[in-house]
Amino acid sequence: MEILLQYIWKYRLYESVALQTTKGERLEVLDPGIQNRDGGPDFFNAKIKIGDTLWAGSVEIHDKASDWCKHGHQEDAAYKNVILHVVLEEDATVERPFSHEEIPQCVLSVPDRVVANVEWLLSRDSNLACLERLPAIETVHRTEWLDALLSERLERKTEDIFKWLEQKQQDWNEVFYILLCRNFGFGVNGDAFERLARSLPLKCIQKQRNSISQVEALFLGQAGLLHEEAEGQHYYYRFLQQEYEFLRHKYTFLVPLEPYLFRNLRLRPNATPHIKLVQLAAIFSQREHLLSAILQARTPREIKDLFRINASDFWDTHYNFKHASTFRKKGLGENALNILLINSVVPIMFAYGHAHHQPEYSERALKLLERIPAEKNTIIQLFQQAGLEVKHAGDSQALIQLMRNYCEPKKCLYCRFGYQLLRKSCKE
Repeated sequence: MEILLQYIWKYRLYESVALQTTKGERLEVLDPGIQNRDGGPDFFNAKIKIGDTLWAGSVEIHDKASDWCKHGHQEDAAYKNVILHVVLEEDATVERPFSHEEIPQCVLSVPDRVVANVEWLLSRDSNLACLERLPAIETVHRTEWLDALLSERLERKTEDIFKWLEQKQQDWNEVFYILLCRNFGFGVNGDAFERLARSLPLKCIQKQRNSISQVEALFLGQAGLLHEEAEGQHYYYRFLQQEYEFLRHKYTFLVPLEPYLFRNLRLRPNATPHIKLVQLAAIFSQREHLLSAILQARTPREIKDLFRINASDFWDTHYNFKHASTFRKKGLGENALNILLINSVVPIMFAYGHAHHQPEYSERALKLLERIPAEKNTIIQLFQQAGLEVKHAGDSQALIQLMRNYCEPKKCLYCRFGYQLLRKSCKE
């Protein structure tokens, strides 16, 4: 209940006309302050008026007034600037540390309809508890929240990229290589593909890029997919196996991963590890300065053209080494290209703009999302059923952020949709 009381104080979801201290003095909240999520009082820099006296300082909130002493605040110097103690129940008086001055208290009643709405939100089994109530939220509030969620998501991805840059001595090409490899795992194999990229430095690939077979051998061999006995295997398998053994002697630090890390079950043939790895091999064989070319490109089409490659000829009639298939060029489809732009190109471009203080790159990243179709998955379908318009990839990325970071962990009180619904219930 204390968290709910903090929420009501922060957003002023109470009847301000009737506010008074427990001594009967008129109380006016000029500024509820800045919420503190670390140690110390719950709100800093609050401004209130008690009677005719203006106060500035901290506000502490508890279920019961006696929690002040129960939590040891009467002996904690961090609480000496508290100007108001907000409670649900006044069962004790409280004093400031050291000076022993009595602190004004206010009993803040929570409207029953607000409690009912919060309980309704938090007790639902569905990850999207407010599904049927979303249409009641005004379009302007939806748009503002989606914009903020997209910024949140890109900032989080930027932090991840900055951490990788620290690990890789600020080598942007190496970091983009790791990011791209991870996203070539397309979710189910993302972790395995990232591990592969970290175990196979980009410099090795760049030195062998004039030989597509050697680059394929590096990717497939490092993934542990060339580990079986050569006898009885296709001639191309035996050839790549020999190439990989040669390269392992050249780059003595290479240690292949265990093949079980790469999952094949329930994957479409064109999404299996073999095909994704040889597509990566084709990209890095044909594109020597991939990141530079991406940063110079101006349209989604120009960027997609950098990834419009086909795997080597052997794979035209194979999805793996054991079985032949009907002829089909193993290139990236339009949907796969869109996903790579959303998850690899946009984050690296956005982060590059931040790191180099060149906002034009970050702005281009945002504009790219607006020109890419929205993703199609169960999360997006759920919000569309609720009446939300999903116009482009920026919207779909925002909704994925909403689901993963607010809906699934039941953080309704931190969600602006939740706030609008609770605010609306206070006015009814």
